[in-house]
Amino acid sequence: FNVRQGSLLDEGELLTTLSNNSQMWVYFNVPEAEYLQYGGSKAVNGMTVRLQMANGTTYPYEGQVTAVEADFNNQTGNIAYRATFPNPDGILRHGQTGKVLVDTALKNAMIVPQKAVFEILDKRFVLVVDDTGMVRSKQITVSAQLPDLFVVSGGLADTDKILLEGQRKVNDGDLIEPIFQDPAATMASLKVYAE
Repeated sequence: FNVRQGSLLDEGELLTTLSNNSQMWVYFNVPEAEYLQYGGSKAVNGMTVRLQMANGTTYPYEGQVTAVEADFNNQTGNIAYRATFPNPDGILRHGQTGKVLVDTALKNAMIVPQKAVFEILDKRFVLVVDDTGMVRSKQITVSAQLPDLFVVSGGLADTDKILLEGQRKVNDGDLIEPIFQDPAATMASLKVYAE
């Protein structure tokens, strides 16, 4: 309220401001490369997105991209998007922050846990164990990075067995007795812990 009860008012003076927050607009910027990857503004209108809130939880309702800015920002190389999210519980408020999550399908992608990868200069490698138990390093090409995973576009065959633990304890050409871990179990325990 801009005025108190009993105040003297002029005709047309603003008493209060009401906001409808049953739907909230979330603004976010997209780099030009991602904009082109999504297929431009016509392809993204109506695209489904999710919202990760400031405390790390995912907002329970999905949003849809409803507007794309006309021009790129010349200084940042980004373009602004607007997504509309339903807000039936009133959780979202003006000025909140978070991350917009966009799902992208990766067909026939080979993924490798980040903790199995090591870097030498600007190149990435994994240790591969052959049928005899010999360890060999293989250079890989990473095409995308996901939480706890790398999407590999080159350097590995789908039959390669990757050393997941103990990379610092072995050298190229060492013989080991590996313990095979099911990929589903590996995916369930992928968090990379800081040393």
